[in-house]
Amino acid sequence: MPVLLTALLFFGCATSPPANVKAVDCDADKIKWDVTEKVDIVNFSCSLGKHGVDKALIYRLELTNTTDTPLRYRIKIFLNDMNKAAGHLVPRKGKPPVVAPGKTVKIKIPFIKTESLSNNLYVIVNTVD
Repeated sequence: MPVLLTALLFFGCATSPPANVKAVDCDADKIKWDVTEKVDIVNFSCSLGKHGVDKALIYRLELTNTTDTPLRYRIKIFLNDMNKAAGHLVPRKGKPPVVAPGKTVKIKIPFIKTESLSNNLYVIVNTVD
């Protein structure tokens, strides 16, 4: 038992975010990250609120393109403990639909009719090729 307790204290319960995830304001017990090196997540947060008239679990992200080329990103969030997932293209529209080098964009991803926070997330951010 002391070995298990020591391991939990040393490693922690939540997965540490990679270096390009700057700020996380979400009380999930476990967040697994798969984030491309071509982006910085300036802020990642979750909260309960409303989307339209429905209650929702809302994730907010701020992404910065850290490359010298315009890019489009694909975000996927899996709520492993709720068997739910959502995806988002960033930006959704545009001609061409890209984030310029050095620019930061804000994204809101709601899980409609979800009335509690998830404790087990898998967050994927990669580029669309």
